[in-house]
Amino acid sequence: MQITNTQIEGVKLINLTPLADERGWFLKTFHAPTFAAAGLEINFPESFVSLSKRNVIRGMHFQTPPHDHVKIVRCVAGKVLDVVLDLRTHSPTFKHATGFVLNSDEPCAVYIPRGVAHGFATLSDEAVLEYHTSTVHHPASDSGIGWDSFGFDWGLNDAMPILSAR
Repeated sequence: MQITNTQIEGVKLINLTPLADERGWFLKTFHAPTFAAAGLEINFPESFVSLSKRNVIRGMHFQTPPHDHVKIVRCVAGKVLDVVLDLRTHSPTFKHATGFVLNSDEPCAVYIPRGVAHGFATLSDEAVLEYHTSTVHHPASDSGIGWDSFGFDWGLNDAMPILSAR
């Protein structure tokens, strides 16, 4: 497991190394001592899995204080463009966005700190994402901004995105 900085303050890319043999492979996706040594959150009381079809955009989501949370996102199957947008006014990367291609063939995860919105676009026929959050979902604190409100290229090659009514 290797944790590296990204273009957005506090957002980390976590490269995961599968241990492979003739049976298949084994992958450690979380290790509290490694996270703690890097100064990262280690308490994740809730996890989610989503399945999305090609051209689905989910996001940009975040929870407001006091229920804001750290999130770890990993693509379990398929391929997505994972996008983060810094909404922290005190941050040197305020209003900056960046994306990461996540796929099941090159295991990695994205660590997203509080105050950073998250979303993704599905680039394969289907994609499964796994999320771990440092707070339990609180519907009244659930918030978001428009996926198309900050000038990001979602890589859908002019395809119409599939969106929720929300």
